Amino acid sequence: MDGTAIGIFHPIGPWLHSIPMNLSTEKPRHVCVLGAGIVGLATAWQLQRAGHTVTVIDRARAGTGASAANGAQLSYAYVQPLADPGIWQQLPRLLLASDSPLKLRLMPDLHQWAWGLQFLAACRASVSQRTTVSLLALAAESRQGFDHMMAEERIACDFSATGKLVLYPDEAAFAGARRQMELQRPLGSVQHALSPTEAVAVEPALAGCAQRFAGAIHTPGECAADCHQVCLALERLLQARGVRFAFDSSVNRLLRSGERVVAAETPRGAIEADAFVVALGTGSHPLARSLGLRVPVYPLKGYSLTVDANDAPGATPRVSVTDAARKVVFARLGQRLRVAGMAELVGENTAIPADRIASLLATARDLFPDASRYEDLQPWAGLRPATPTGLPVIGRLRGGPDNLWFNTGHGALGFTLAFGSAQRIARQLTGSAHTGPSH
Repeated sequence: MDGTAIGIFHPIGPWLHSIPMNLSTEKPRHVCVLGAGIVGLATAWQLQRAGHTVTVIDRARAGTGASAANGAQLSYAYVQPLADPGIWQQLPRLLLASDSPLKLRLMPDLHQWAWGLQFLAACRASVSQRTTVSLLALAAESRQGFDHMMAEERIACDFSATGKLVLYPDEAAFAGARRQMELQRPLGSVQHALSPTEAVAVEPALAGCAQRFAGAIHTPGECAADCHQVCLALERLLQARGVRFAFDSSVNRLLRSGERVVAAETPRGAIEADAFVVALGTGSHPLARSLGLRVPVYPLKGYSLTVDANDAPGATPRVSVTDAARKVVFARLGQRLRVAGMAELVGENTAIPADRIASLLATARDLFPDASRYEDLQPWAGLRPATPTGLPVIGRLRGGPDNLWFNTGHGALGFTLAFGSAQRIARQLTGSAHTGPSH
């Protein structure tokens, strides 16, 4: 999934293998990045550092989509894909239960059905293992890129490196997590299986619920940060360095001449460039389809709430916590606590039903009753761009224009993988061996 290959694996259809491409070594003078979420902005930052002139287009403002209030965890070592063999036994609940944290509502939408079938076909141990290997490699590269950016730019984003605990409700789930941990261990992941008592020693705020989980996986090197703050800071930095932003400008279509895209058409006029990178999240699919290309990205809806944190010792977790049973994550962001979770396949729907926020609130109060007054909840919903396997699409597509790249489909790991995928796009665009941080 590096260099000149498209980083995606699909068990059905023409995308069975990565596609080798012969890339030009000519350095584009002007690159247009479509999308100003964390993936698009990281791509623009990397391309600007590599010497390109960059324009960023977005239908809204920087960081207002899935980057606005996501789970805030940077999960570099814990990347278990959603497409897992265990999904089969959960399928009846996914389709029928109103309170399931994973929800699928079937609609008269061929794209949803095709995506769903590919997702189910990917729920095999062999596919899950290959995906894990690829994601860990990309995550390691992304960590290096993010750390370098933070050291160079010193962005204020409530960053912390306090590790993560994933809690499992019963011994069967904990055993499966230990197997995943052993799979990841030879790939460089540093993780530990802990008893409830050991987990409380790592995070004292769990003391009140230690009897309600069978064990935890501790990843001491994991981090957290406010993705929206990172986006806003990158926008300011890039503007100061000459990057042009065209906000409130939807891309109606890409204008093609022969084997090249020549401009992005917006309501404010056409924006010409030498190369184009599509980082539009869930909007990548319809734009690709307009060119006769297929990008299997579908919205995976998630929710969050953000509350004031209680600074009393043992009240609010400082270690990031994931409740594996309820699919809810907790991340400390300075004086705030971000509570996020759930995954719904319900199309392009950003409505915030009261019962979903109530479910997040109930989980937060159950695990950490003293963490906050839980008054001002700041509810949010966003659409994560997900592929069936969990591997993002990074690169050119077969049959696509010579100067069109895609950087999309990161699912719930967009923040985690953004800087690694940005580096891969930059390398592909320049045709050079390395465009990452210099040492």
